[in-house]
Amino acid sequence: MPDGATAVLAVNGLKTVFRTRGGEVHAVNTVSFRLRPGEVLGVVGESGSGKSVTMMSLLGLLPSPPAELRAGEVLFEGRDLTRLPPEALRRVRGAGIGFVFQDPMTSLNPVFTVGFQIMEPLRKHLGMTRAQAAARAAELLDLVGIPDPRARLRDYPHQFSGGMRQRVMIAIALACNPKVLIADEPTTALDVTIQAQILELVRDLRQKLGMAIIWITHDLGVIAGIADRVMVMYGGQVVEEAPVKRLFSAPRHPYTRALLGTIPHIRGPRAPRLRVIEGQPPILRAHPAACPFRARCAHALPRCAAENPPRFPLGGGHDVACFWDADTGAAREAAPREGGARHG
Repeated sequence: MPDGATAVLAVNGLKTVFRTRGGEVHAVNTVSFRLRPGEVLGVVGESGSGKSVTMMSLLGLLPSPPAELRAGEVLFEGRDLTRLPPEALRRVRGAGIGFVFQDPMTSLNPVFTVGFQIMEPLRKHLGMTRAQAAARAAELLDLVGIPDPRARLRDYPHQFSGGMRQRVMIAIALACNPKVLIADEPTTALDVTIQAQILELVRDLRQKLGMAIIWITHDLGVIAGIADRVMVMYGGQVVEEAPVKRLFSAPRHPYTRALLGTIPHIRGPRAPRLRVIEGQPPILRAHPAACPFRARCAHALPRCAAENPPRFPLGGGHDVACFWDADTGAAREAAPREGGARHG
């Protein structure tokens, strides 16, 4: 992170495992990152790469058991969230950090009105009266672009379209004016037109409210249009992090390059064949003592089978966890600086 920049959220060495009958699954392995005030951090990777589990670990949203936060710290407003008692952590979830889940139909309670569900955090965290909470809930629905907001407070989730339900989820997450909004693939189930509307809404809210956003997705096109910085995850760990323009123009990790190679391009009279990443994601039932991408990597080195590479700083807010140097086409010689994995 550049000197003088203050992190609104700082995650250091986060490790999460799931205890199963078949052994421990290392779902999050030493993840570190910083989130600056007002910025949008995009988190990308295949399904199973650890994106959602990482963010749910930050707020204690995983059931325990089977999940266990094994190590790390999550610093928000000077407090380590991993050490807070449950009641204090619940206050942070609503008032400090908002969370928008992927599927609004399963996240919204079908037996309560939308108004009740927006008003609940307002009354619980801010101590508003029912009348005050109702007025604020109508303001929030208006803020996220739902017409006739006062009347819609009395409606139930099934009376809203998919895009409108997602807007309701965003309204609930914004209810207590959080400093950080975590959005877990909120546009995945929506058609392209509604997706564009939600993205435009988030850009507008960011400008109006100045909050920092973590946007989790597998869609690199979405990331290109909304993020300031991108964190690429694979096998439960961060393999590359860079400003968005730099990541797209000069990716350095073989996995990032492969991901970008899967984006369809239509040029000329014939569309090229879609590229795929050969092989399967790793099964994380053993502690990752080697590079998790080595079995699918065309540039794997002997060292990759014996060591899990640290994050090497490349300058300009760019780092990569790879022993292969994309610039020279050979093994990387420089050692990472102290704390390189924590740089943002």
